[in-house]
Amino acid sequence: MSDVDDRRASLSKIIESAQQLGVEMDEEEALQWLTAIAAMQTGTDVIVDEEVGVYGHRVTMLDFSPKRLAHFRAIGKLVEFEDQPGVVETALALSGSAAQSKIQSYPGDADYFERVNIIADTREESCRILGEIMREKALSTLKGGMYQLIEVKLGSYPCNVLRDDRLHTAGSPISWSAADVEAGEFQGTCDDGELMTLKWEDAAQDPGWCKLDWVIADPASGTLGNASNMLDVTWEAPDGTITPLDGYLDPYFQEVYLEVESVPIFSKLVKHVSSDALDDYVTQLGHEVQKYISKDPLNYGKAAKRMYNIFRLSGSYAEAAFIRELFDEPTTLLYQIHSLIRTIDDAALPGSSISLSQILAHTDQLILQVVDALEGEHETEIVRHLLRLRSGLSQQGDREGLSSAAEAARAEVINIVNNFFYEKLTAMPTIKAYMEEQAAH
Repeated sequence: MSDVDDRRASLSKIIESAQQLGVEMDEEEALQWLTAIAAMQTGTDVIVDEEVGVYGHRVTMLDFSPKRLAHFRAIGKLVEFEDQPGVVETALALSGSAAQSKIQSYPGDADYFERVNIIADTREESCRILGEIMREKALSTLKGGMYQLIEVKLGSYPCNVLRDDRLHTAGSPISWSAADVEAGEFQGTCDDGELMTLKWEDAAQDPGWCKLDWVIADPASGTLGNASNMLDVTWEAPDGTITPLDGYLDPYFQEVYLEVESVPIFSKLVKHVSSDALDDYVTQLGHEVQKYISKDPLNYGKAAKRMYNIFRLSGSYAEAAFIRELFDEPTTLLYQIHSLIRTIDDAALPGSSISLSQILAHTDQLILQVVDALEGEHETEIVRHLLRLRSGLSQQGDREGLSSAAEAARAEVINIVNNFFYEKLTAMPTIKAYMEEQAAH
């Protein structure tokens, strides 16, 4: 039996199971994907698409569509860091569902990933430069007619700190609000009751998880969205040694890089990625699956996205093909809605530059999307929460009421999403077995 016959046989079993679950699969399209991904297991690890000017891991590129590339490049201008010759080198990429735009009919946030290589004499100096460029980026993008900075992640708490009535344990990432970034510091209370001041420049010396988040408004669609840029920062010493400032150089199995001009920088950095990076990445995703299916809050949608990446990278292609189809089902639109309800809450923060009319237009879009995707009791309940949320938007002084309405709507939505993905995933014997194995760990 040929490889094509083998793939067709395994696919036929998956398609038969999918049909029993009410999931429509295009057999020829799925077979083409299986054939293409099997062919990509040999040859160049990274593929450059010269026509559209992007590049990435061969398996990742198979799921990327350039249809919204101009849109993502425009947002990229907001979130990206500028090169500084001889000091800062960067390579910006799409990640998450934005990098899988060929299969994610209802993509979530605009997630970016940027490699930032800082050339300096010492690690201390490289951390200082990182702190400066992150603060400059945050301050220059605090707010505008179409965007609003929400928070920045930089540094780790040096001890247990009580801040805003919440305990942050030693070593956990520090979140800086826009006001904190402007001030360059904030205060908290130590375990012993002593007031302490955490300064931006001190946090930068042990940067840890570096990430920036914004709310953005799309005038073309009348909707809001979240954009983020997660940084993988390295220090290049005078002898050419590359050291990740957070202790770990990220792999490149889920990124689509937006400018071919950054290939030399990318190539220089990924030479230092561990030879076990793929196995480590799949193992890490497995841990995340275990978390999302066995610990509150449950999130089978996030688990499904991670299982898709696990299966397509580890050779379980028929299972990956099945999960691909789930992303195209109307119910999965609710996964995006779950995220976008949070976006409303973020955009309605006091002092936000996102106008009330933009927020209301976005809320109206969500209500229409729910009506299109659902029917019956689920539709009624979610629309009720969204209408309450919409009403609360005109009373933005009532932050507690607005947040509670948003959380109620999100809880209702994620419950439906969880039930959908749980039902479909556990009905597929091989996927169910994998989930049970992860849950037992």
